[in-house]
Amino acid sequence: MKFGYARVSTRDQNLNLQIDALKKEGCEQIFHEIASGAKSDRPQLKKLLDRMRKDDVMVIWQLDRLGRSLKHLVTLISELLERKIGLKSLNDPIDTTHSQGRLVFNIFASLAEFERDLISGTQAGLKAARARGRLGGRPKGLSGKAKSKAVVAAALYRDKQTKSIDQILKHVNISRATLYSYLRHEGVEIGSFAKNQKIQSE
Repeated sequence: MKFGYARVSTRDQNLNLQIDALKKEGCEQIFHEIASGAKSDRPQLKKLLDRMRKDDVMVIWQLDRLGRSLKHLVTLISELLERKIGLKSLNDPIDTTHSQGRLVFNIFASLAEFERDLISGTQAGLKAARARGRLGGRPKGLSGKAKSKAVVAAALYRDKQTKSIDQILKHVNISRATLYSYLRHEGVEIGSFAKNQKIQSE
């Protein structure tokens, strides 16, 4: 059975976008609440976790709706895996109902940088920037979501179990040009994928 979980941080935000997407995904029951991302007490999430059983799937809009920190996110998903419960994020390359998605989760679990997208550290950075006389805003480079996709794409490109470039494009949901842009951003040697496949076949 598919369950949905939606969350917003304040009453001024609207849950409808998340709920509509979860319904479209086929969720038979949706739990939702208004709670800060840093708040540990989430009664609806707890209720959902208590309700779920083996082979159920939890569907979320994106990972920052679920985890309040990298540690919390990894712990929670690990517990779901132990209970044979799947997790699918509609806007991240995470779907632990299949082996490729579990590989991606393992990649995320090792990324300290990903925590920046799950905790509220933005204000401290803006304050420091203003103190140095610069205007606030996101630094040049990839957005948080693009950065996470770039890391996943690079890891899959390096992985000898990945059978084709098209497999990477489909899994991360990017174009071939974007893939090569991400690889350059991550410092990956273009062409190393072909070398890996040749070594594997020998």
